[in-house]
Amino acid sequence: MSQPSDPDSLGFLISDVARLVRAEIERRIAAAGVAVTPGEGRALANIARCGVVRQNVLAERMGVEAMTLSGYLDRLEGRGLVTRTADPADRRAKLVELTPEAEEVLAEVRSIGAAIREDLTRNMGSERWNELIGMLKLLREDLSAMKGEAPRPGDHT
Repeated sequence: MSQPSDPDSLGFLISDVARLVRAEIERRIAAAGVAVTPGEGRALANIARCGVVRQNVLAERMGVEAMTLSGYLDRLEGRGLVTRTADPADRRAKLVELTPEAEEVLAEVRSIGAAIREDLTRNMGSERWNELIGMLKLLREDLSAMKGEAPRPGDHT
């Protein structure tokens, strides 16, 4: 008989927290009537984080299928919030970037994120929150190094 998995192992905890945070963001975006779906909001936030980025790289960083991201980007592009252009280094690849019009929507999404962080820090305090963020950054850096992946912009504390 195999041993049961530890529900409080690092992998389970990180997955659970990520899923719960994403669900809370989605719930609050819907409740606030923000002009994008939660998935589109995540796409905008990730583009803002990455800057001009290849569409396939963006899908990987978001952990979504290329077709899922393509649907988000089609709608965002239709509303003038992103542009897609051919990558001069590889014309088959598309580069995605925000338009100035995306800033208002991003401000709403960021405000929701800030409110969630405020709610989460209430029980642990800002000092412990900052320690947690620092430790998670170290884990991300170590895991990126194991994968041979260069750190992302803003990865270092």
